[in-house]
Amino acid sequence: MESQARGGTRWKRFAVVMVPSVAATAAIGVALSQGALAASFSVSGQQFKLTAESLDANGFVQYGAIDSTAKGQKPVTVVGMNSAQIRNLCQSVVIPVPVFGDVSMNLGAGAKGSPKVEAKKLYVDADQMSTNATFKNIDIGVSVDKGTKGPGPHKGDKYLPDSFSQQADSVHFTDVKQRAWATTAGTFKLSGLNMSVKKGKHECY
Repeated sequence: MESQARGGTRWKRFAVVMVPSVAATAAIGVALSQGALAASFSVSGQQFKLTAESLDANGFVQYGAIDSTAKGQKPVTVVGMNSAQIRNLCQSVVIPVPVFGDVSMNLGAGAKGSPKVEAKKLYVDADQMSTNATFKNIDIGVSVDKGTKGPGPHKGDKYLPDSFSQQADSVHFTDVKQRAWATTAGTFKLSGLNMSVKKGKHECY
């Protein structure tokens, strides 16, 4: 017997595609919000978007690298931070589901009224970023091979030697918007975590 169809969509087939990833994301999110896990995640080499009202970090480094994605290799700028506090974090990814169409998964944390998001050894691999930035004791054009004020090249990165790089003792970002391919962290505490799954495109920006 064929599965029930509504508007041409076979819902059992849709569930097989979506439920495992949604359940896994929710379980990981709950554990992270309780500070129970070290975090290391990427969205299957798929592009996603991040926004934040503010980000304050100690030990900052930025350098060029190559990421392997579902669409091939992509040049990115890796932003690494020894520790960071983030206000009003939003992360969104749009997943194309055959027949059904686009599905958006959104994660938010650290909104007003809850503690800030806290992260240690945080890396974001991005190919687009806009923000208002204030750096303390910034050095531009340094070699990240010989140690930096930040966490240094992530072991999973295909670091580009002699690429543009910079470092700073600390940074303050406001109105952050990033288009990224991967995020990793040693620890990631998401206070006030909320997650939603909706049909269509519902991105952070």
